[in-house]
Parts: sequence; C-alpha cells; structure tokens
Amino acid sequence: MFRSYLFSILTALILLACNSNPNTVEDFAYTNALINETSPYLLQHAHNPVDWYAWNDSTLAKAKRENKLMLISVGYAACHWCHVMERESFEDTAVAAVMNANFINIKVDREERPDVDQIYMNAIQLMKGRGGWPLNVIALPDGRPVWAETYVPKDEWKRALSQIQTLYEDSPERLVDYAARLEAGIKSLDLVEINRNEVDFSALKTDSIVAAWSNRFDDKDGGIAQAPKFMMPNNYHFLLRYAVESKDKELLDFVQLTLKKMAFGGVYDHVGGGFARYSTDMRWHIPHFEKMLYDNGQLVSLYSDAYLVDPNPLYKEVVYETLQYVADEMTHESGAFYSSLDADSEGPNGELEEGAYYIYTEAEIDSLITEKPALFKEYYSINNYGKWEEENAYVLIRQQADPEFTAAHQLDQNTLDALKSGWKKTLLDYRNTRPRPGLDDKSLTSWNGLMLKGYLDAYRVFNEPKFLEAAIKNANFIKDKQLKADGGLWHSFKDGKSTINGYLEDYASVIDGFIAMYETTFDEQWLNLAKSLLEYAQEHFGYTDSRLFYFTSDQDAQLVSRSIEYRDNVIPASNSIMAHNLLKLGHYFDQPDWIKDAQTMLHNVLPEVAAYPTSFSNWMQLGRNFQNEFYELVVVGPQAEDVLAEINKTYIPNKMIAASTTESDAPLLKNRFIEGETFVYVCVNNTCKLPVRTAAEALPLMGY
Repeated sequence: MFRSYLFSILTALILLACNSNPNTVEDFAYTNALINETSPYLLQHAHNPVDWYAWNDSTLAKAKRENKLMLISVGYAACHWCHVMERESFEDTAVAAVMNANFINIKVDREERPDVDQIYMNAIQLMKGRGGWPLNVIALPDGRPVWAETYVPKDEWKRALSQIQTLYEDSPERLVDYAARLEAGIKSLDLVEINRNEVDFSALKTDSIVAAWSNRFDDKDGGIAQAPKFMMPNNYHFLLRYAVESKDKELLDFVQLTLKKMAFGGVYDHVGGGFARYSTDMRWHIPHFEKMLYDNGQLVSLYSDAYLVDPNPLYKEVVYETLQYVADEMTHESGAFYSSLDADSEGPNGELEEGAYYIYTEAEIDSLITEKPALFKEYYSINNYGKWEEENAYVLIRQQADPEFTAAHQLDQNTLDALKSGWKKTLLDYRNTRPRPGLDDKSLTSWNGLMLKGYLDAYRVFNEPKFLEAAIKNANFIKDKQLKADGGLWHSFKDGKSTINGYLEDYASVIDGFIAMYETTFDEQWLNLAKSLLEYAQEHFGYTDSRLFYFTSDQDAQLVSRSIEYRDNVIPASNSIMAHNLLKLGHYFDQPDWIKDAQTMLHNVLPEVAAYPTSFSNWMQLGRNFQNEFYELVVVGPQAEDVLAEINKTYIPNKMIAASTTESDAPLLKNRFIEGETFVYVCVNNTCKLPVRTAAEALPLMGY
C-alpha cells in the first residue's frame, strides 16, 4: 500500500532524462561546512554554492530545530554519475538557491557511512525496486524518508524539489503518513525469521541450486548473461569450490571461462594491472573505469585459488600485475591501502571524461608502438572488436590465450613475454604523462581486511616474499592505527587520523584477515586479536533472535532502522563472513557455542538461499563446511613452514590451519610439540588421525 500511496503523491517528480549542459561556478567562490571533513568525496563538494553539511548529530539537530526537510545526497569519490550531477546541479547557483532556501542539505560518503547509505538504499528499493548512486533522498526532519531518486537532470531536480517543498508546506500530514508506512517497510526488510525446522544441512540442496543458477550463465563470455556485468568474486569462489568437490567438469569449465574472459576483457587494465568495477556490456569489454580496492582484493584471492586448480599462467599474471598496481597506486607508506581510483580524469579538451586516462587512439598507438606494431594490434584487438564509444578510441582487449597466439604467429612464449613487457611499459609511461584520475586516499578498515586477505592468499599460492611483507605491514597498520583503546575498531583513516566507529563489516573482514595472518606466520598474536575482536562484536553488535549481528554498534546513534546485513553482494555480507569466523575461532579456541552460532546463522537464512543463490554464495561456502568434513590441519615442529608450503600447493578449501615451530598452549597445539620432530595431524571435530611427518602422507588423509 505504501508504494502505491507514494506514487499517487509524487509520480510527477520521479523522472529520468538525458544529460543537460553543465553550468558551473568559479572554483572557491563558495565554501561550505564540508571543508572541515577528511573524506575526499565530501571535500569535492566543499566549494559548491550549496550549503552542504556532513551527517552528524549537530546537522540532524539543526533539521529538527528549524523543522526543515533534509535533502540527503549519498555518493562516493569514484562515482561517475555523482560527478555529473555535481557539475549540472550542485555547482549551479540557481539550483543551490532552491536547495538552500528550503532544505538542510547533507552530503554523505557512502563508504564512510555505509549505515546511512544502507537505510536510504533500502528506502529507494522499496519505492522504485532499484537503486544506485548518486542516491538522493528527501526526509522529514526526523530522518524518515519520503522521496528518493538516483541521478536527476538539473531541470527535473529543481522541479521535484519545489513540488515536494510545496507539499510539505500545504499538506505535511500526507508526507508524515507516508513516512510512517515506509519506515515500517524499511524495518521489515532485514528481518530474518527464525527457521523452526531442525538444523539439517542436507536441506541445502546445492546440486539443484547450482543447476537452476546455471540457466543464467553466459556460456560464450562467462559470467551471468546480462549487462552490466559485475565480477562478483564470492560467486565464483563458491562455484570453483563446488565444481572441484563435486567433480563437475562442465561447471569448472564455466568458471575458468569466466576468469579467462574477465582477464582478457577491457574490464582488466592490461597496461597498469587491476580490475575496474564492472563491465557495461556482455563481453567484459568497456568497463565503468573506476577501480575499487575491495574488488581487487577479492579477485586476487580468487585467481590465486584458481591457479591451484589449474596452473594457468594467465591467472598468475593477473595476480602479480594486480598486486603491483595496488603497491604502486593504492598503498600508503604506512602499509594502509587506499579506497579507489576515479573513473573520470581530465581529457584532451580539459574537461573531466570517463575513461580518458585509460583509452588510446589509433594515432597514439601508431606513434608509440614501434616494436612489432601489427602483432600488438592483433594481440590487443586494435580493430572493430576493440573500439570504444568514440571513433578511433580503443580499450585494450584480448581474444586469444598466449599458447594459441604464439602458435598462430610462430612465436615462443619468451619472445611474446618480452614484447608484452615492452609494450606495456611504453603505454604506461605515456599514460602517466596524462592527468591522473582522482584518488580516494582514505583507508577503510573493512576494505583493508579484504586486501590483506588477498595478499595472504597470493603468498600462500605463489610463495612470493614481497606479498607477505605487504601483508604484515598492513596488518600492523590495522593493529596500530585502527584498533581503539576499548578493543574495538575505527572504520576510516586519513591524514594520520582514525575516525568513525567501526561497523560489522570492519570486524568481519579484519578477523578473517587476522586468522589468515596466523595461518601464514604462525604468530599467535593475530589469532588472539581475532578472538578479542569477535568477543567485542558479540558484546556491541548484539545477536538478534536469529543469531545474526546488527550492522551498527550499540554505541552508535540510532537511525531509522538498525539494519542487519546478511545478503552477499559484490562484497560478501558482513554476517556471512562473521559466520565463517565463528566456525574457525570456535575450533581454534574450543568454543563449541561459537560453532553452534555459525550453524544457527546459516540455518536461519536457508529459506532464501535457493531463490537467490547469487546473494548467498558465501553462505553456501559455509554450508559446504557443514555438509562435508572440515579439516583442522595441525602442523607442529621445526619444519612446519616447509610442510605447509608443500600442502598449500593443493587446493583444499575445507581446511583451517594451526601451526607452530615451538611449544604452545593453544587448544589445537597443546602437548603436540616434540623437540626436533615435525608432525602433521589431520583432525575433524577434535578427533585426529595418527600423526604423519610429510605433506605427501597428510594429503591423502584429506582425500587429496
């Protein structure tokens, strides 16, 4: 009822239109309250003529005190359409006059305040059945939303604001009534009903779920048969695991096709390494050019594991080039990782253009590539297949694997590798003379946890020392800068300052990363830190009746609704990561209640899994650990590192590692150290098989 009620009031306000010409003001002619913020996204708007405020207690109090509607505009630094709307509307003095006269205008960086973003994204989903950024919301002075839209052209934006303000002045009760209905809808979205059935994970019919899911596969270009295409690393991590465990060659072929096509496509930066956020088309060709830390961290993990299943040199190349990009472009000297690179940069005409930093004209290529230019053009599709939207502009994209290409051109791989290296250096050197895309140089704790895990997974597979060095440096940054005095976490870090109380996503990702740190270094400080962070989350993020955690701490100001994030998206849901953490830490510290909590969390989301598998793939990963044997792999002795390095050459997704080169009182290690001897224990639920001495003896005990 509340949806139709809104439409009957505001249908005329909800319009989509094409671009209008920008009307900008001079730089620094105006300065608003955002000048005091650290978020690069908020600072981008600090000189708009709009009287922007940050989301904080004083701003919310101001709205209530003045009894004004709040205009809440949510975006992020790398968002292309956020920039378009700023140029068209927020830099326009006539638009600013309307906004300033009638509204308390609030700019929100969705990456700094995912809690605020989540509430209002839920609202627009209820209103429209869709969402995106920029997310523009009008709310009552108490924060309850009454209208929402994404990008709106300037004229429609002014018209919508005027009509809503008129409605607020003439018939405020209609907006209040609608806000109450919508509030009830928002609060109902994240409710997870208690699953009253007996806990039985055979009810998770993975075979039939994957079979139904496969009807949406793109068997030509990989991924889901739709555009735009998002990489969704946690989807393919699960499908990779399931294909290997079930010996499903057809599914494994599809996963490998997807990984190959993503790495061949323009969505992968063939010159500088790293992935853009998504492809705008079906063949992974034209990306939305922004580069996000969270995508690249997860994709490094995915390609590393895929290499263990199939040692394809392409996968190794992707991992090494992506981590080189992260080291060069996304890493602070402290070891912290930055958030993103913008899609837009200054083009030849002096204006911001999407992709300007990354594309090449044919004339540029002809002048730059002097070594085997015809071969270069064929390798990177400088032809009709590789053309972008503009005439004679190209995004590099591959169509052949190296063995096919070398065979077709009578080349050996070493020669091709040397050519590729020279081509890439030439284009990168040239590209670096261009104006660079904007860097969002804040460091988000949750995303740092994902990238930390990426580095550790790459080290586990490739045994590259510099990967471990980067991981250790980042873990120490999190420990030294983002760990609060009370044992909790900060969410954001910039310019030497840690800010914003941490969200569940921060605890989930960091605990996962710290567990991986322990499994890699055997240093128990990381395992103990993971345990203390879990206990802090249990205290401050509460358990609901479904045993799921709230997204926000009990120390945070109350919003319209206290949300529960449990559906996986481009990043796995914080609750699904926490359930994995509970399982592992329950084993590490002999806490069966934590394992039971993980089971209960999974059990309560099961009713939704079959209908929406792409939104529950990380949960299904957890389900595999309960459906099959989950191994506690314990290695103790002076040769533990060498034994584990050998074991890690095999893809074993259903294991956790406890290891030490000395005596330890940890539950899984206690009384297992014998001076001068190295033993491997393969255990399931604290029941161990007879110890063995080598990886070759241990692997068959796990079915490998």
